Amino acid sequence: MSQLGASPSERPVAERKGPPSPTPDETLVRAFNELRDELVSTLMYMLGSRDDAQDAAQDALLKCWKARAGLAEIQNLRAWIFRVGLNTAKDMQRSAWSRRAKPLMGEETMLTGRDAGPGQQLEDKECLDRLRAAILDLRAEEKEVFLLRQNGGFTYEQIAELRHSPVGTVKTQMRSALQKLRKVLN
Repeated sequence: MSQLGASPSERPVAERKGPPSPTPDETLVRAFNELRDELVSTLMYMLGSRDDAQDAAQDALLKCWKARAGLAEIQNLRAWIFRVGLNTAKDMQRSAWSRRAKPLMGEETMLTGRDAGPGQQLEDKECLDRLRAAILDLRAEEKEVFLLRQNGGFTYEQIAELRHSPVGTVKTQMRSALQKLRKVLN
């Protein structure tokens, strides 16, 4: 069937070599798995509990899975998954079931170095506790922008797109968050 000297693009599809393109299902699962730790960390600061953050991430995966038919139209899969996760967390915060206050467990969030002496470890723990408390005290929009930038690694433009806000507003919210956090840490 194949002609000698025919270019690869002229060969029938069955004769072409190379790995097959991933299906939308595979693309979504791979992207979600790559983002999972960052997403859960971000959601943990929003919800105050690792368990709730994992529940929100799982719900977000289910929502993404149900919407996977439209995956071809999504330009930034990473941003879309984060947006679904953040919206899920906001829904959880609004629900009557989740309105009770939950402490943020420090050991689950960040680990201090094992080489430091006991005095340094205590000082580091106190600093981390102040930082966590300060993050939780930020206004919702400041916290979201800060976490997307620091934990999610998004650019200001990507955050603006995610939040449907102007870039200038996102930068102002980030600056406000950083000023509040610096005040607590200094």
